[in-house]
Amino acid sequence: MKNFTEDRYSRAKERVENLKGFFYSLISYCVIIPLLVYINYRTTDIPWALFPAAGWGLGLLFQGLTAYGRNPILGKEWEERKIQEFMNNKEF
Repeated sequence: MKNFTEDRYSRAKERVENLKGFFYSLISYCVIIPLLVYINYRTTDIPWALFPAAGWGLGLLFQGLTAYGRNPILGKEWEERKIQEFMNNKEF
């Protein structure tokens, strides 16, 4: 029973760390991107600030999906399927 509780605690702690990292990234995004847009607006007519906003936004999207356990590419379901696949493979 103790191992089960420790396992749940470690998974909960990992989830909290992921959420905390996501929120720090989100706050940084909300502060830095408007500054870049302002600098872009004041210096040139080329909208270069869209590139960091789109790139960082895409990364933030995947970080948020992972933090909330909704990673469609390499999520928990994929991990479980791979573990079962390796456990069932006699040559592994």
